[in-house]
Amino acid sequence: MNATEAGTAMRGRGGPGPGLPGAGGQGVPDHRAPAIRSALVIDDHPLYCDALASMMEAEFAIRRVRKATSLDAALQVLRGRFVPDLVVLDLNLPDVSGLSGFLKIKERAPDVPVIVISALRSDEVVGSVMAAGAAGFVTKDVERQTFCDAVQDVWDGKTYLPPGYRPVAQARGAGLGVAEVSRRIADLSHQQGRILRLICKGKPNKLIAHEMQLAEATVKAHITALLRRLGVQNRTQAALMVREASIWRELQ
Repeated sequence: MNATEAGTAMRGRGGPGPGLPGAGGQGVPDHRAPAIRSALVIDDHPLYCDALASMMEAEFAIRRVRKATSLDAALQVLRGRFVPDLVVLDLNLPDVSGLSGFLKIKERAPDVPVIVISALRSDEVVGSVMAAGAAGFVTKDVERQTFCDAVQDVWDGKTYLPPGYRPVAQARGAGLGVAEVSRRIADLSHQQGRILRLICKGKPNKLIAHEMQLAEATVKAHITALLRRLGVQNRTQAALMVREASIWRELQ
């Protein structure tokens, strides 16, 4: 986008602020939400991350847009004095498992709305993310205007869902809500998260040990620990709990 287009976009979305003179030179009450002053964009693909940040700067005249290409880098930004008005988060970062990245961002910045972006688009995934507390869900194949509309909706206090989304009924007998299951999964260590993914794929301990290059006894110790954290008695219950909460798709 060239400088002329950027200027047009900023004028189109910025407009006169609350109480600022309008075209007639008199104060015009403006009941819209205040402008977005800062944002944090988190995506592990640098070009995509840069493009999102540049687009938000141009479309919404945001003065400060920080970028991070991993969950760890994003948490470091949030540990400092930077408190964004809005977070845009890629669901599938390399250093996260399932919804753990989203939950850790919300734990660090509980009052900041988070828009999740993802190449995944199934109703199960969207439902899981929204149930965990996301302000919006945008698929990565949307057009520029759709993304901007999503950001505006969220900033106006609404939620944004992808067109065609249909809530999926929770399986009967599912004892825990998706948010609680997600929190328990987020508490797992990186190794335990990897093992849980392999358990959900039906792999026995021996194959898990081979794939992860660990001793089988070490795998068993990790499984014992993750079962305790999830509050279940065996690996079958762990896999069922994850699937019932519709998170297993995100773990693959």
